Amino acid sequence: MEIITTTSALESACKLLSKAPYITVDTEFMRDSTFWPKLCLIQVAGPRSEYIIDPLADGIDLSIFYALMTNQSVIKVFHAARQDIEIFHKEANAIPDPLFDSQVAAMVCGFGESVGYETLVRKLTNGKVDKSSRFSDWSRRPLSEKQLNYAIADVTHLRKIYETLARELAGTDRVAWVSEEMAILQNPETYEQRPENAWKRLKMRVKGKKAVGVLIEVAAWRERQAQERDMPRNRIMKDDALYELANQQPRDLTALENLRAVPRGFSNSRSAASLIDAIKAGLNIDEQDLPQIEESKPLPPGIGPLVELLKVLLKMRAEDHNVAPKLIATVSDLEQIAADDDADVAALHGWRYDIFGKDALALKRGELAISAKGRRLILTRTNF
Repeated sequence: MEIITTTSALESACKLLSKAPYITVDTEFMRDSTFWPKLCLIQVAGPRSEYIIDPLADGIDLSIFYALMTNQSVIKVFHAARQDIEIFHKEANAIPDPLFDSQVAAMVCGFGESVGYETLVRKLTNGKVDKSSRFSDWSRRPLSEKQLNYAIADVTHLRKIYETLARELAGTDRVAWVSEEMAILQNPETYEQRPENAWKRLKMRVKGKKAVGVLIEVAAWRERQAQERDMPRNRIMKDDALYELANQQPRDLTALENLRAVPRGFSNSRSAASLIDAIKAGLNIDEQDLPQIEESKPLPPGIGPLVELLKVLLKMRAEDHNVAPKLIATVSDLEQIAADDDADVAALHGWRYDIFGKDALALKRGELAISAKGRRLILTRTNF
């Protein structure tokens, strides 16, 4: 293990790693008191080398590392890559490509839903991860030997995990299944944090069109404040306060101060005036320009047993194909399929349709039956 604290050492390491068929990558970061994650450590390993890069080292330039992330000749292997990619996208607009996420691949290979790294280490390498340094303050220097050993283990075990999963996937149509999920992780839209879309994170606990407009604007106001001040959203203002603002619609600082959910004294802050402006902007949105918000519709009467039957079918098909049920369909998908043969859900498209969706529709039509034979459930095609 080499610890890299200079640009020249990083250039040498990346030059060597660029010749590898794959590299394993992980990060350590902090975001307890910030909006944006603070990158504190980068761990990288090739088949026969491993490095810890210190992004907090004075004067280090990470450009060569981010160039490696987009080097088409080297597969970048992560476990549960979303948060790592979010950091790289924010810091350098760099999204790893080509990409392999071992958590997704493990789900495709039947290791369960959202399988953890420690589980894969145990099952595929017979190794063990020391968890005692998991909640370290990675921004403090110097790091202890125990912390460094914990950090590098996140990429050294990952080498064998990747090689095992890649072998299992090779020559099967499931490579395309993994690629479909990687496309989502590699889409820049996955990581965009646009203030105008911040309302989509919230539940619509508001009454009336005007309230919807205000909620959109105050959510955008909070998002901008959080990003500009680099603070967690709830430290700017809690969700409950946004709902109250949307429903009560205070037009001045006095009315703002009287709201229960708004922190006492907030009306005297530098941000209060801009919040009032946001409320007024929300009230001025033409109703025709408001987004169409579909209210959740209750399931049709009597559909509950069909949903339960689809759950059984999903479990059967997932076991038949040795893939995690969650990767095929969610409970929401099943509810929508039960209510509508043309539901716009992933389970009725692509490979998911082939291994589950078409059978789900056949079950609805009475063309497929589930019965028991001893301890096993079996699917039977019906004649009616």
